Order: sequence, then C-alpha cells, then structure tokens
Amino acid sequence: MSELQLTHLTYCGANLPPAQIIFGPELTVIYGASNTGKSFIVKSIEYMLGGADLAMASEGADYTQILLGLLMPDGSPLTLLRAPDSNSIFLYHADLRNFVMGTPDASVTAVHNARSRNSLSIHLLRALGLDEVLIRKNEAGGTRPLALSDLLHLSLVTENRMVGDVPPVLRTGTATTRTAELSVMRFLLTGEGDPAVDTGLNAGQRRVHKGQIQLLDQLVLDLSSKLVTQENERQLRDRLIRIRTALDEQSAPLRQVNESHREAVDSRMETARELAALDERLTEVSDLLGRFKLLEAQYRSDLERLAMVNEAGSILGYFKVGTCPFCGAEREHQQPNHGVEETTQLHTAVEAEAAKTTALLADLLPTIADLDRERTALISRRVEAQSDIGVWDQIIADLEGGIAALRSDVEDLVEERSVVERELELQARIAELDDKRSRLVGEGAVATARPTQHIPTATVGDFDSILQQTLNAWQVPAADHAEYDQYYAEIRAGGRKRIECGQGMRAVLHSAFTTALARFCMDRDLHHLGFVVLDSPVVTYRDPEPDDIEDVELTSTVVDRFYKDMLSFPGQAVIIENGDPPTKVLSEAVTYHFTGTTSGRAGFFPASMH
Repeated sequence: MSELQLTHLTYCGANLPPAQIIFGPELTVIYGASNTGKSFIVKSIEYMLGGADLAMASEGADYTQILLGLLMPDGSPLTLLRAPDSNSIFLYHADLRNFVMGTPDASVTAVHNARSRNSLSIHLLRALGLDEVLIRKNEAGGTRPLALSDLLHLSLVTENRMVGDVPPVLRTGTATTRTAELSVMRFLLTGEGDPAVDTGLNAGQRRVHKGQIQLLDQLVLDLSSKLVTQENERQLRDRLIRIRTALDEQSAPLRQVNESHREAVDSRMETARELAALDERLTEVSDLLGRFKLLEAQYRSDLERLAMVNEAGSILGYFKVGTCPFCGAEREHQQPNHGVEETTQLHTAVEAEAAKTTALLADLLPTIADLDRERTALISRRVEAQSDIGVWDQIIADLEGGIAALRSDVEDLVEERSVVERELELQARIAELDDKRSRLVGEGAVATARPTQHIPTATVGDFDSILQQTLNAWQVPAADHAEYDQYYAEIRAGGRKRIECGQGMRAVLHSAFTTALARFCMDRDLHHLGFVVLDSPVVTYRDPEPDDIEDVELTSTVVDRFYKDMLSFPGQAVIIENGDPPTKVLSEAVTYHFTGTTSGRAGFFPASMH
C-alpha cells in the first residue's frame, strides 16, 4: 500500500545557519535535556503537514523558511516550504535542504477544503490513492471526503495528546466530530470507506439492479464451486511464499546438477572426439604399416633375387674369362678385353642394385618401427578412451537420475504453485464481483439499512491481538486483556479504561495503540501514512498523581523493551524522549542527543541562536 516517508525537517533564514534533523528510514530517536526543542520538532512536522498554527520558539524567531522533506509513494522526493504564520505551502519536486531561492513547482493551501482541489491534503491524499475516499460525518449517513488531518493524528502524537484524556482514536473529543473520527478508524481497520448517500433509484432501476445482483450472486456461486481449498487469501499468500521459497531452494541444487551434467556431457563429447581422431589415425598408421611392410618384403625379395643373380653368375661362369657367355664367341674371336668388360659391368650393376636396395630397406625399417610404436600407443590410448567414455556414460546416467528426482520435486512445487495462484485468482475474481454487488447495493439496488460504523468483531479481535502483543513485548505490567472498545472509542487494559489510568499508563497505552494500528495496517496492506511520530511515549518520571488514580510503575525494563520492539517496527518511527535510549538503539538507530549545554549539540536550533 502507498506510504509516505519523512526525510528531513529544516529551518532556514538568510545568513543563518540551518537548524536541521535528518530522519532515518526506520527508527530515529531524539533525546536529551528539556527545553531544547524536541517537542518543537513534532509540532513543526504537524504544522508542515497542514497544522493550523505554530508557536514559534524564541530561538527560531529570525528563521523565515520551514522545509519538510518527504519521499512520496513512488519514491520521488518532495520538499514542502512554508513560512511561519502562513497558510501557503510551496511544493518542490526535489530534495532541498538549504535556503530556497527557486520558483516552486506548485503552490497549495494548508487549509483542507472539500470544495477546493488545491490543498496540501488533497495533493498528498491523491498520491496515497485516498482522494476519493468518503467517511461518515453524521448519524444520518452523510459523508465527506477524507482529509489528511483525519489520518495525521493517528500517526503523529504530541506530548499533550500522549497523556491527555481524549482517547487515541479521537482527534478533538467533541461530539460534532466523533462520527467522522470513528468512521476513519473503521476505514483504517477494514479498508472500506463509506458510500455516498443519494436519493436512490426508481422502481424500474431497482428491478434492473436486482437482476444484476442475482446474476452476480450466481457468478460468485459458480466461481466458489471451483475453489479446491478452504484457505483464505492471507493463508494462500503465505502458502505461496513458502512454495516460492521451496522452489528457490530446490532450483539451486537442480541448477548445480544440470551444470554437472552439462560438464559431463561436454567431457564425454571431448573424449568421443578424441576416440574418433584416434581411430582415424590408427587407420592411417595401419594402412601405412601395411604398405611399408609390402615394400619391405619387395626390398627383401629384390635383394634375394640379386643375390641369386650374383650366385648364378659365379656358378655359370658369367664372371670368368673364356668363351663369352653373352655372345658365344671364342676367346680368339673376341675383342681385346671383351669378356673382362662384360662380366665386370654385370657384376658391378648387380652390386650397385643390391647396395641401393639395402639402403632403401635401411631407411624403411626405422619408419616401420616408429609406426609400430605409434600404433601400439594409439591402441593403448584408444582402450583408455573407450574406458573413459564408459565412465562418463555412468556419471551421466547417475546425474540424469538425480535430475529426474529433483525435477519431479520442482514440478510438484510448480503444480502446487499453479493451484494456489489459481485459487488466489478465483478469490480475487469473487472479491471483485462482491465489490460490484456491494456497489450496486450501495446505489440502492435493494433496500438497505442506514450505513453503520460498526467494525466487524473479527477485525477488532485481530487488532486487539496486535495491541496485546505490543504491550506484552514491552512487558507493561497489569496490561492484560487489552482491547479497543469501538462503542466508547476507548482503549481498555487490565480491566480499566485508559482515561482511568495515570499519565504514565495513558502514555504507554496511547503509544501502543498508535504503533499497533500502524503494524495492523502495514501487515495487511491497508492504508496508513507509513510513519509514526511519538512525543514522550514512555514516561519514566511523573508528578505525583491524585490518590484516587492509580498508576503503574514504568520500570527501565519497559523502556528497554519498548525501544527493542521499535527497532523491528515495519514502517518509519520518530521517537522523542527525555531519557537516554539503550545502547543497542544508539548503535542501530539514527539518534540525536540534545545536551542543552555547550558540549555536543545544544538543541534543535544552533547554539549561537540560544
């Protein structure tokens, strides 16, 4: 739901050092000595958000500009500029924290007027999506638009109101505004405004609208029959959060196993590519070995043949002197040196051929040996690669089994998520139809009773639980059975109304009511300003009370537990107190210590102005 956030409060004046407080997004504590401007900060915030007047502190008499920084619901900055004793507020769509000289982006009035659309109230309510909300203003059912001041007093509590007799839910305590103030409380707890009262419809229109209502009722029945669970919207949303958390938890190991599977597949593919390369090379080497071994056999055959030629030549006398074995001529008929030359040339040719073949064989044998070694290594690596592929196949199979199991769990969760989302969609559709039906009824489609301010008992009970939890967390004594009495607009605890308690208990109950209301709205995504400002929420010192009014001793334990609880407050909180907060608060929250002396920060305004 849309909310506002305070960013800073700054007082500026020409040639004056600024007086400034920068608020943290969560808890801000301003504490210290009295008369240092702590409560003045609260009154200034109230003034900047449409308050009627501001009693200026004497130290700030020369300051002419008051700046209040806001973060709007869409996250954009907005600076409000207002002069003391002025009803004009200037808007700057920027975060300005010093004396402003520029032209404003817009100008509005601090006074809320239902007939005017140019007030700060309308501007901020429009940003919060509340500018069309109507609340009851009288017992007859008349309505008026919601105003910012209707919400502000439920978020910002001054010191006087903190311990005052007026119940926290009421702003003025007067009879003329009581109906509107109770209507605002009903709106915050239920999220439902009041319908505008008009003259109603004629008979024909009522018949048409009645038919429309009957049709809507039938549609709601049809949609309701499709619901498969009895869970309400909040239970379904909680369940959806659990399912999404489980999906996130399951998705991480599934992604990890998928990554391992991908790496295993990549490794197997790499090994398979290596095996294919090994097979290709092994084929080449085997082919070369076959060819080279044939060549070796040929060389050896040639050498054997040449040896036989040499041996046959010697046996047959080819290499002897006499009758020429080549031409048959007798010696006396031969040319001089005829036989010697012929036989010598043949012998030389045989020897040369044998030497050449032997040299070629000598060159071939190392190559064959190298190829043999390479072939052996290739076969060995091929066996290893085949074994590696088998290992990777097993790893991949195991991972695929794990993936299937994890994917099955994820698919179950996804299916369950789909069911829950469908249930939420059906409930949203039913709620939409119910809303249309309610509008038709409100328009006078059927006879209705006078609008009521009654808050459903179950809703009040839920709020009472938050209120009791808050008081229990603070360990406030004698504060059991805390409840909001909507008929008397009062808070009860320990069997007594708040007005019957002493100032200390009234302050604590007012603080608990304000923070519990904020928690209730924020936890249920209902409308709220988004921040609380509490002035003196835990009074540890009080003047003596009359004897007939008992008070509860607020020990340091209550104070410590109060601050501990506020550290976990879901929105923005600003606490104003005299006493020092616990050490844990000093380390975790934004804190300001006003000393009232020359040491440290004297107060809100610079020391030179005191």
